[in-house]
Amino acid sequence: MDASFWDGKRAPGVANNLDFEQFSSAIEVIEQAMKNFPDRKAFTGFGHSLTFREIDQYSAAFTHYLQNHTDLKPGDKIAIQMPNTLQYPIAMYGAMRAGLVVVNTNPLYTEREMIHQFNDSGTTALLCMDIFAKSVQNIQDQTGVKTVLVTSMGDMLPTMKRWLVNTLIKRVKKMVPAYHLPDAISFKQILKENLGKGFTPAHLANPEDTIVLQYTGGTTGVSKGAELTNRNLVANMLQAAELLHQEDEHGNRIFNTTEANIVAPLPLYHIYSFTVHLMAFFHLGLHSILIANPRDTNLFIKAIKPWKLSGFIGLNTLFVSLMNHPEFQKLDFSKLAFTLSGGTALASDTSVRWKEMTGCPISEAYGLTETSPAACMNPLNGFERVGTVGIPLQGTAVKCIDDKGNEVAISERGELCIKGPQVMKGYWQNEQATKDTFTSDGEWLKTGDVAIIDEDGFVSIVDRIKDMIIVSGFNVYPNEIEDVLSKHPEVENCAAIGVQDDRSGETVKVFIVAKGDKQLSIDEIKEFCREHITAYKLPRKVEYRDELPMTPVGKILRRELR
Repeated sequence: MDASFWDGKRAPGVANNLDFEQFSSAIEVIEQAMKNFPDRKAFTGFGHSLTFREIDQYSAAFTHYLQNHTDLKPGDKIAIQMPNTLQYPIAMYGAMRAGLVVVNTNPLYTEREMIHQFNDSGTTALLCMDIFAKSVQNIQDQTGVKTVLVTSMGDMLPTMKRWLVNTLIKRVKKMVPAYHLPDAISFKQILKENLGKGFTPAHLANPEDTIVLQYTGGTTGVSKGAELTNRNLVANMLQAAELLHQEDEHGNRIFNTTEANIVAPLPLYHIYSFTVHLMAFFHLGLHSILIANPRDTNLFIKAIKPWKLSGFIGLNTLFVSLMNHPEFQKLDFSKLAFTLSGGTALASDTSVRWKEMTGCPISEAYGLTETSPAACMNPLNGFERVGTVGIPLQGTAVKCIDDKGNEVAISERGELCIKGPQVMKGYWQNEQATKDTFTSDGEWLKTGDVAIIDEDGFVSIVDRIKDMIIVSGFNVYPNEIEDVLSKHPEVENCAAIGVQDDRSGETVKVFIVAKGDKQLSIDEIKEFCREHITAYKLPRKVEYRDELPMTPVGKILRRELR
């Protein structure tokens, strides 16, 4: 098979005529949507909605501040570190309008992880939720961050609701540790003082300009910044948006884009949610309901209960936790047209239960941070194939290769490789890692996943070449865990692998060779690791061994442990 064959296989009901050159920059897309849908709801958070016009006005105010009250200039890096709140799209659009490169930062990061990301990216400005300000105080002098902006969870809400939410979080739940950042500026005050003042267009307009640095784990335990360009994000946005224009077997559109409420529980700092909600759905004028804490199932269901849901974005863990809640079945699913799953493998039982409960099938997709992220996706119009991750998106070619780099035949196993306009420029300031991730000709991104492509172009992921562990859609790399755990005085040697978990897809298991007779409990291991790595990376299982399987040169054979 060759690339042109797979570039031509399309889902039934979708025309293969997508024009990837219709926008040169992400801001073109964003500003067109603001103009086209001014009075539609754009985002809702904590029960309060902002229209496209209000998002336009607030983000313009932020751009004015960045251009007139800071030393930041186009090309500089700004990190955004917060959960799903109304501040996120305002900050992201405002920063991009000012020509800044957005560094999406996981709020769950430990101080060690923050230091690495800020220094590696060259971040000089940071907008964070006050919940994390104490950590910023602790590490700021170890980074190049000069400008710090702080916001509170309820800052974009009406006065009384803002006071209630912020008081609950600070005084009742005590989620905001005392901090001292005397030079920090209030995000809420910035918007208030700069609203309506306008700005000078300064966005990075070249299709090849990097506009987002999206960090992903590395096999060496050090996260790398994937350079995502205007072309990458616009292409993936168009690819995703086009799928919502599919038709059923009778030629009718399966989805009404004029009045749609889409649930947004996955974090906007994750590229999956970032591209879908902040780009594709915004482009189409759709309304995203932001869920700040999807783990609080009671509040989650309360947040979406008032709406007739049109679409649902999630992953296996999330679907399971919702379906296990008695109130979930009482929601209105009469308008639910699609459910998308990605980030981690979808269990067949989850798929069956979801369709029985909501009447809507789940369409599983596949992608990587390095592909902005979507590369393959199941159709939404009843042609999905459970157990596969669908077919390549428009303009995307896929193939499988053997360990010598030779393309394998249809229906044979091999490493999945991807080529398309959504594939990243490369890893930020890391030529060797970039080179290692592409085929020798530099044309194809090697995913590290073993796949089978059938005669209809549907892709099934069957194994993993890389040692990466995927916990609830987040990448976890064994080297990082092993590096932390090896510092414990009772640990002589250790190895980490992923094992199947019904809730999170995979969870971390560690194998330990002890220095003496003492064997640490899993709670002791987690407590030791907690200071250095974020919660989803913590080991959940432990097994002690007298020795670990190794190559002749001393490399641990994790595959044998698996």
